[in-house]
Amino acid sequence: MSSVPSIPEFYAGRSIFITGATGFLGKILVEKLLRSCPDVKCVYLLIRPKKGKETQERLEEILESKLFGKVKADNPDFRSKCKAIEGDIIKEGLGIDQSDLDILSKEVSVVFHSAATIKFDEEMKLSAEMNVSGVKSMLEICKKLPNLASFTHISTAYANCDQEKITEDIYDPPLKPDQLLSACSWMDAETMNTLTPKMIGSRPNTYTYTKSIAEYLIKQEAGSLPVAIFRPSIVGATYQEPFRGWVDNVNGPTGLLAAIGKGVLRIMKGDHDATADLIPADLATNMLIAVGWYTAVHKPDEIKVFNCTSGGINKMTWGEMEKLSFDCLMKNPLENVARIPNPRFTKSVVWHDANVLFDHLLPAYVMDLYMWLSGRRRMFVRIQDKLRKAVGTLEFFTTREWQFSYDNMYMLEGLLSEEDKKNFKFNPKCIHWPTYMEAYCLGTKSYVLKEQLSDLPNARKAMVRLQRLTLAFQIVVFVIVWRLLVKRVAVARVLWNMVLGWVSKLLQKIPGFARST
Repeated sequence: MSSVPSIPEFYAGRSIFITGATGFLGKILVEKLLRSCPDVKCVYLLIRPKKGKETQERLEEILESKLFGKVKADNPDFRSKCKAIEGDIIKEGLGIDQSDLDILSKEVSVVFHSAATIKFDEEMKLSAEMNVSGVKSMLEICKKLPNLASFTHISTAYANCDQEKITEDIYDPPLKPDQLLSACSWMDAETMNTLTPKMIGSRPNTYTYTKSIAEYLIKQEAGSLPVAIFRPSIVGATYQEPFRGWVDNVNGPTGLLAAIGKGVLRIMKGDHDATADLIPADLATNMLIAVGWYTAVHKPDEIKVFNCTSGGINKMTWGEMEKLSFDCLMKNPLENVARIPNPRFTKSVVWHDANVLFDHLLPAYVMDLYMWLSGRRRMFVRIQDKLRKAVGTLEFFTTREWQFSYDNMYMLEGLLSEEDKKNFKFNPKCIHWPTYMEAYCLGTKSYVLKEQLSDLPNARKAMVRLQRLTLAFQIVVFVIVWRLLVKRVAVARVLWNMVLGWVSKLLQKIPGFARST
């Protein structure tokens, strides 16, 4: 037997501490650990009370999710391995009380830090508190864990998006961590908001800005801790595990697919030929678990950074995503569709703005007028306002592309046993994008919008009716416009008579038509 333990063997008997477990990637991480490393001793989850719900209640809600169906089937008592730790990443010491800290100190040997604000347009003060100060507190806690074997920090592939080529290195930040945290300690939020555009410079938002500073903070203060930095790109629905297409939020591409499917998003700024650097959540999770294993077992001399992206290995462009999403959403339409899906990316600002006016805003006002006349609540203009803001935060990423290095990813894959390569697959070359996008669209429909797949036949019939109504409306508009032109332009009148003549001759050739007339 090899002296190097497999991934499940390494995690067997260990207790793991996870922050951000209420988030999308965090939930999938917990599920995968419990399912594929069944001998793990305990998983401690940092959870803050929210909206009147206690930490244990929130934990139970997570574990009741369909996501954990396979784990439950294999081990009905899996909940006993999950323990909630009350805390908050913006509080000193993560808000963990001493008794819980004593438990973590005694039990935990593996840490995954996923907690962060992923809101792109978050205010600078809160973003710094969560994404930088939270990391600082996490490092301080890790230094109190005598049995710590690995600490993996989840960053983002776009932490250094001011660079075109992004290697697996920690870059110098735009501002030193202590300078930012010091400013946050005395400067009010309003002043920081005023200074934010100048602070972030060529970066698009406070999220990527603070993530870059957090990476440098780890390099600066980790000391001898066994640390790794994990950088996923745009994390989308699952590809295969525990089943296809699972997603539970409207962040990133999921929100786009929902808006496209409902017919309310029809154009946005983007480069057809640029890389849509999606990474399925299950592949990202598999690599994350492998990074924790590698850091503990192979004990690298320096902090390793792992880029987890797909574009340089198995490229899908935004143009391809546009076509695939259209095909999927026409084949498996959503319910209560306002207009036929017609997604388009364009680099032209003029064309984009013209389409937003005539294809987004004017129809929204017409629909709201109809809703008002029929005594129902107006909502389409409000939806367009929210959609415009949400899409605006993504345009930086849909109009550009980056080149990522993968040396550490390939190195990590090469160290896995054949069994681990099969059970913890993370190389994006395995993705078949048409299959993935269809699963993603169905997952958005089923898990996010809560629409029943059994109702698909009715949704397809409704889509056919909508197509017919749309065609009829277009014909009516065309005829009205053309008739107005016919009355005013002699050339148009001649063309109109020619068309009518051709149609008449064509109809005469149809068997039985001439006799019936």
